[in-house]
Amino acid sequence: MSARPRQFDLIAFDWDGTLFDSTQIITRCIQAAVVDVGGVEPTDEAASYVIGMALMQALAHAAPDVPKEKYDVLGERYRFHYMKHVNDIALFDGVLPLLRVLRERHHWLAVATGKSRRGLDEALHTVELKGLFDGSRTADETAGKPSPRMLHELMREFGVEPERTLMIGDTTHDLQMAVNAGCACVGVSYGAHDHGQFEPLNPLFIAHSVKALHDWLLVYA
Repeated sequence: MSARPRQFDLIAFDWDGTLFDSTQIITRCIQAAVVDVGGVEPTDEAASYVIGMALMQALAHAAPDVPKEKYDVLGERYRFHYMKHVNDIALFDGVLPLLRVLRERHHWLAVATGKSRRGLDEALHTVELKGLFDGSRTADETAGKPSPRMLHELMREFGVEPERTLMIGDTTHDLQMAVNAGCACVGVSYGAHDHGQFEPLNPLFIAHSVKALHDWLLVYA
């Protein structure tokens, strides 16, 4: 790095609900998948709660009445419904300028997500996102949140200490992962979880919009 950031060298972002405006579509896809295999449709709250977890962990939690022998089919039905809507999902307004200014300020940027490697790579291959992230980890290649493994691997990759690492996410799973890794965290309230659940996890800040997140990071990151 030619210049050292003020407080954090590495900033890791969750994907769905933090950078990508996908929470409502994922919630509907989980509900549809559960019904497809004969389970009771989870409430919006129950379906959105599991966003950020590894896929099978999430589906099992959202559908406790579905037997384990149906989990593979449950996962297939979720992917079927999600792929029908994949082109309907976009980055939140303001995300691209935020990522670009953070790169200009010499932060390393990473993604730590419950998505699969295949799903994340498909999203990152869009022209607008090429070259913006320095690294990424997914749940299927490491461990699902709130395990700290994704952050531990990213910190080792970049040689960054926990106190110089910031995790940003929209769920308690994201913030708990940061706590478990010894990192600081920031929550965003416009994603999957009620931000009232964030306070026990001691986020440095709760952003109620991408602009608020942008403004805070420019001053404090």
